Amino acid sequence: MAYIGNQYNHLEKDLYKAPTVFSSGSTSLDTANDKESVVSDCESGVSGPCFDQPSLCNNGLIQLSSGDKAHDLITRRFLSNLGSMAVHIKDLTIQKNCFAGVTWQARLQSFQIFIKAMEKKCGGGGDANVKYAWCAATRDEICNIVEHGFGHCGLPKNSGLYGHGIYLSPDDSPMESVKNAVADKNGVRYLMLCRVILGKSELVQPGSKQCHPSSDEFDSGVDDLSSPKKYVVWSTHLNTHILPEFIVSFRATSSLKGFLGMQDRLKMPTSPWISFPALISALSKYLPPTAMNLISKYYRDQKDKKISRHELIQLVRQFAGDKLLIAVIKSSRTKQYRHK
Repeated sequence: MAYIGNQYNHLEKDLYKAPTVFSSGSTSLDTANDKESVVSDCESGVSGPCFDQPSLCNNGLIQLSSGDKAHDLITRRFLSNLGSMAVHIKDLTIQKNCFAGVTWQARLQSFQIFIKAMEKKCGGGGDANVKYAWCAATRDEICNIVEHGFGHCGLPKNSGLYGHGIYLSPDDSPMESVKNAVADKNGVRYLMLCRVILGKSELVQPGSKQCHPSSDEFDSGVDDLSSPKKYVVWSTHLNTHILPEFIVSFRATSSLKGFLGMQDRLKMPTSPWISFPALISALSKYLPPTAMNLISKYYRDQKDKKISRHELIQLVRQFAGDKLLIAVIKSSRTKQYRHK
């Protein structure tokens, strides 16, 4: 099975060097080798916030300014990896977790200990597979995390398509987390940029009920071994394998809001189609009750916006198979024509 630790992590190589000693609540930054082409401030409309965005909370977050190395590099990489959607990001602000207080200092030391333990587990001086990853959260959730750590509040997708844990997206795929970012009453959306200990990752199938690694061989989960869009950190590892270092907040233009809204909006397809209630009814003639119960559950989850329509479709394909689905859809289409 492929080991995700062998993959190239752009943000880790280009921006950060893993800290070996935590002092004064900060981590080291290496910005000398950042030479990649990125979206400029004038292209994206991000030349600093045009409104006074207050600090999320009073416990250990400071706002970084344009000109700060970490601020500028995170901004450029974030916008560059959004591609054409970057022009729709406005009022981008970055706050840094200063790890203030005895508790956060203990968490920093614990995180470093777990990195060393993972390296030992992976063969002496092995690769702990520490990555940077995005995680969407609400303002209140972030305040709770900064104040109390993970596990004391619900996060989007804590129990979703790929089991029980927190879902993060690779640093070069921020759109996956942007899709899940919920705007607050002021229209501001929030992402955490976290350092994550992945160790050896296992493939997690859609519909999984996992809440911990399947064996001692593995440490985390991914939705795809070769090109993951989701890292899954199990609920048992939340406060030991995730370190939230930066909070990125932004507003979205109406165009981006429309794009995000379309992700789960039902559209009338032009090709042969069938409504989900009708599909569920038709599939019940062929699939066992256990499978139908799961499909019905995931359909309710999609209606409650716990999973996306795309994820629901992938689940149904997994349970029913494409041949059966095609046959059912074609049969439904034939019946529609007969009744016209």
